[in-house]
Amino acid sequence: MRDSVKRVLDYTKNPEKTEYSELSKVLHYAENDTKTFSGDEKVFFVTGVHCSREHAFEEMLTVQEQFGKVDRNLCYHGYQSFKPGEVTPQQCHDIGIMLAEQLWGSRYQVLVATHLNTGHLHNHFVIYSVSYRDGKKFEAKYWCYRQMRKASDALCRSMGLSVIEKPKGKTPRNLYFAEKRGEPTKYNLMREAIDNAIKICSTRKDFETALREQGYFINDDSNRKYATIRRIADAKPVRLYQLGEEYDLPKINERLDRNYYRFGSRYYDKHFNPIHQPKKQPSQPKNYLYRGSLEKCKKISGFKALYLYYSYLMGILPKHKPHQPLSPQMREEVRKMNQFSRQARLIGRKNLNNTEDVQCLIDNNNGILSALQSQRDKCYNRLRRCDDSQEIAKIKAERDALTEQITDLRKENKTAVAVLESSLKMHENTKIERAFIAAKREQEQLAKIQHKNLKIMRGKNIWLNLI
Repeated sequence: MRDSVKRVLDYTKNPEKTEYSELSKVLHYAENDTKTFSGDEKVFFVTGVHCSREHAFEEMLTVQEQFGKVDRNLCYHGYQSFKPGEVTPQQCHDIGIMLAEQLWGSRYQVLVATHLNTGHLHNHFVIYSVSYRDGKKFEAKYWCYRQMRKASDALCRSMGLSVIEKPKGKTPRNLYFAEKRGEPTKYNLMREAIDNAIKICSTRKDFETALREQGYFINDDSNRKYATIRRIADAKPVRLYQLGEEYDLPKINERLDRNYYRFGSRYYDKHFNPIHQPKKQPSQPKNYLYRGSLEKCKKISGFKALYLYYSYLMGILPKHKPHQPLSPQMREEVRKMNQFSRQARLIGRKNLNNTEDVQCLIDNNNGILSALQSQRDKCYNRLRRCDDSQEIAKIKAERDALTEQITDLRKENKTAVAVLESSLKMHENTKIERAFIAAKREQEQLAKIQHKNLKIMRGKNIWLNLI
């Protein structure tokens, strides 16, 4: 938590001031009555280590003033959570105090607060950054997090409490909210591919084949510590346990074994062997009447053609005949439709055909932006020298109009830069998707040949039996 020196000093001089500094805010949050009341007991689970609960803020500021450390980070805010139902509020608070004393108690002031307002009990730690012993600042290095986790796990194990053996890590914020909205993300599509493969497989070999057909490779080499899964054309794999407990390798093998006991070893073959597949009715060709000369039709090229073809590969076009893309990369791209729509509208509006056109647009916009910003700066200068209220209103209206134009041009430039970046990614994903389409067609052709040869062999067997 950071704050300006002036605000901290103002708060110190005026305790009745209603504006909280960042330090007072986090202390107030940690001591929030509604979070620390335990039902009807009206008992606070808040304890200060080398500071009193009631005057923690004042005592921390005293140490700050004593050593003159009033800049940059003022305090650090950490937390420790427990599995629901494993600990009582008092046990949770005691463990928090022990952890605070063990890690920081010899040098820093710490406020420990146990919150009871959620489904799981958890401790909050407010660690003041200035040491009360020598005034040296606390440095939150990466090893501090590992040390905190190690000490917390050791305390929990000594009391027979559960710990997280394989932490999943932090999901990026945009992916986290996209998954909550049900949008296709890299990890969601991996889970979906594993589920789809398990539905039709009963052996490990068939499972790997089904995953490969969906564009994924699984690696559980005994020389590797963790089993991983990765998409085709991706260099970096993902550890299976990071997808969730149900998608770790032991759980996958357990689900495959259940299929094996129920359906036998040929479960995958029953889904894909042509003998078991119902015959498809041949689709009737559609006839269209076109009036005019096709020679006069202008061929679409450049970025317009790229975005149209990419929309087709994503299954967006044609609207009357939607289809599901095959590669996981292309299926994930559907989540970016709003971005692609903005880029496509810009391409159509500005008639952008290639990279040179886009770069020319950006350069022209930058020149216009410089002129508009210069005009807006003049408006600010006129406002500083003007005393007439009517003239001030006119200048402000002119300034706001310029600001609106600048905002639109900046958005346009941002979209244009995104076109340059997206076009490169589109070419890569297009190659991957076309390779999937070609592989699927080849597989269908091979299945037809096998089915035809099987029918021929059956006919020969019948003829031999008749003889």
